[in-house]
Amino acid sequence: MIEGPFSRRAVLGGLLGGTAAVTLGGTAVAHPARPLRVLVATNEPWGTYHVRPLLAEAARRRWQITQLVPDYAGVAPGDPVPVATPADAPEADLLVVTGAGDWPADCAAHFRRLPLIASALAYQRPIEAPRARELRRRIRLFTASSAAEGRAFSAYFGTRRPVRVVGSPQTDGLPPRRPEPGLVLVLTSVTHPDATGDAAPGTELLLAGAEKLAAAGRRILVGLHPREDRSLWDRYEISAVPSVTASARAEAAIGIPGTVFPLVAAVGTPLVGCADPELSVPDYLLSVCSSTITDPGAAVAAVAEARLPDPATLADAVGPIGGSTARLLDAWRERHG
Repeated sequence: MIEGPFSRRAVLGGLLGGTAAVTLGGTAVAHPARPLRVLVATNEPWGTYHVRPLLAEAARRRWQITQLVPDYAGVAPGDPVPVATPADAPEADLLVVTGAGDWPADCAAHFRRLPLIASALAYQRPIEAPRARELRRRIRLFTASSAAEGRAFSAYFGTRRPVRVVGSPQTDGLPPRRPEPGLVLVLTSVTHPDATGDAAPGTELLLAGAEKLAAAGRRILVGLHPREDRSLWDRYEISAVPSVTASARAEAAIGIPGTVFPLVAAVGTPLVGCADPELSVPDYLLSVCSSTITDPGAAVAAVAEARLPDPATLADAVGPIGGSTARLLDAWRERHG
């Protein structure tokens, strides 16, 4: 449970951060009999981890969700997310893009007759993407997990159209918080860019901060980004479960601000951000931090003093909790035809 006057129920109330350009998704609607066939194209072409949380609800509805990939070389063996190249893709009713990078834009051009929806499954910088203009007119609906993410997503696509707030699928099953004394969760980003996506600066700062915390007697648990170099962190315990789940064990978390930050805050775990001067992320990812550091020497005190943000800030960044995957798929169903 989230401690203090804030509760998950308060987030579910959907405080929308004072913007009329964002609308809250409604309750679940009746599901038509014919299952929907959906293709998904992401800015990280082989990064199936953003689609994975949708699979259980899709299976319950007998939907077919297939992530588009440039080739099969970058697909991990045993990955549960169905994938296909555009040439091999099954027949579909809808194309969903999670950004306006080259891969989603290329897929949209290839499947030009499919209805198109844009859904934020990871954060985007609030700067218009170079290829957003190619997609804007075709997009039937924009969705985001929260009001704050919706504002950033609107700027990224260069639009003033409403963004439907549906919540994050990753908050559908938040774990109960049971912090272990002295345990700190270290949230990594990606140190080295690869064919799947870019990197974020700040690893050296975070590594040095983790060393300071360990020297001060803190136990370190690493929440590894799916594309991070594991060898950089193998001196510490690396969580075998997703970072959101692992955060329930920690007294506090410290890391490079990313998509997972509001989700960890929703669990009730306070956060410290490592703010490398070259890091560029939306303000709402910083707003959920108790503080940010630029010097590893500040890590110990910052973690000791870490607190959750106020309820309104948290609700704005997290969005509604519970039933989020259902709301997202309902929105896709509603606008596909």
